[in-house]
Amino acid sequence: MQKTIQGAGGRGYLAIPGPSVMPDAVLRAMHRAAPNIYEGELPDMMEGLTRDLRAVARTKRHAAIYIANGHGAWEAALANVIAPGETVLGLYNGRFGVGWAEMASGLGAEVQPLDFGLKAPADPARLEEALRADGAGRIKAVLCTHVDTSTSIRNDIRAIRAAMDAAGHDALLMVDCIASLGCDRFEMDEWGVDVVVAASQKGLMVPPGLGLVFFSEKAAAQRRAMARVSRYWDWVPRAQPQMFYQYFGGTAPTHHLYGLRAALDMIEAEGLEAIWQRHARLAGAIWAACEAWGAGGPLALNVAECGHRSCAVTALHVGKEYGLRLRRWTEGEAGVTLGIGLGMSTEEDPAGEGFFRIGHMGHVNAGMVMGALGAMEAAFEAIKLPRGGGALEAAARALA
Repeated sequence: MQKTIQGAGGRGYLAIPGPSVMPDAVLRAMHRAAPNIYEGELPDMMEGLTRDLRAVARTKRHAAIYIANGHGAWEAALANVIAPGETVLGLYNGRFGVGWAEMASGLGAEVQPLDFGLKAPADPARLEEALRADGAGRIKAVLCTHVDTSTSIRNDIRAIRAAMDAAGHDALLMVDCIASLGCDRFEMDEWGVDVVVAASQKGLMVPPGLGLVFFSEKAAAQRRAMARVSRYWDWVPRAQPQMFYQYFGGTAPTHHLYGLRAALDMIEAEGLEAIWQRHARLAGAIWAACEAWGAGGPLALNVAECGHRSCAVTALHVGKEYGLRLRRWTEGEAGVTLGIGLGMSTEEDPAGEGFFRIGHMGHVNAGMVMGALGAMEAAFEAIKLPRGGGALEAAARALA
């Protein structure tokens, strides 16, 4: 149970990188009796729902929806285009890049890793070199996270596509946009991405439970060449259903769909360009505060160059002595829950307690961000963490 400050009212703030804060409109849309899944408003909404999902992914290609979390979307995407024994190239700069490649290995694929560490984006030159070395064309796909939620690194997908084109390689470009969709600028068609995976619980502002896969004509052709695809994960009936039941391989996730409809209406009303700008502005305020704190103490942003950081999540290091105490204080005394450090263990700190993350994705505004930063300032004072001054002022200037 989320703890809040004792003896006080108010609502806690979940500042973790997913599940994100759900808007009241989404909650209201979901608070209803079970609908008819065979005819009526729910089946009738699906054409518009998939159209608007494609608009968020910036694609005119195909979309499939699964009752699954992001890991399920990983498997769905792989199952349609990669056969056992085939090779994929995995680009690693965080726990989730590694995790997607591990999913491919579990399905029988051979994984060729390119590891870029935990502080920098994938290097397109190294990717081009690896693809040029694959003269036999064994690599069927390149797997990459747009944003790795564990490290907050944002990879340059346009540059990765350019490296693949420069190498003259025919592999599919498969991109995990689970953390970034609806937060960081992403252009599926313009950037030449073949397969995109996403999920409902971050920028889309809906509870966990919907996995999304978008795919190009090239990926569809590779699916047609597959000898076998699991009946449940097969994206063909989901993307081209003959009846409503086929959209989901069975009973629909009814209440999630109502929530998603409300969220997509909010996204359309604000406009995707405005949403990207809002996330960039709020992220800039967080970075400004963290840089000011770090000037006089141990707090450090995981990603040094701001152009390589995600606008949806910020990963930070504060030292094993302070990390757990910080998170416990903000949650227990201020009602602000910060994210754990995930996949960031070191020899000195095997549990990764010295790392934490701030989620700033989806339904978030300046007041929420300033509130979280104010809670952190209070926590630093309470646990006697050395820090530079002027952090909240720096955040306010960034917002202004």
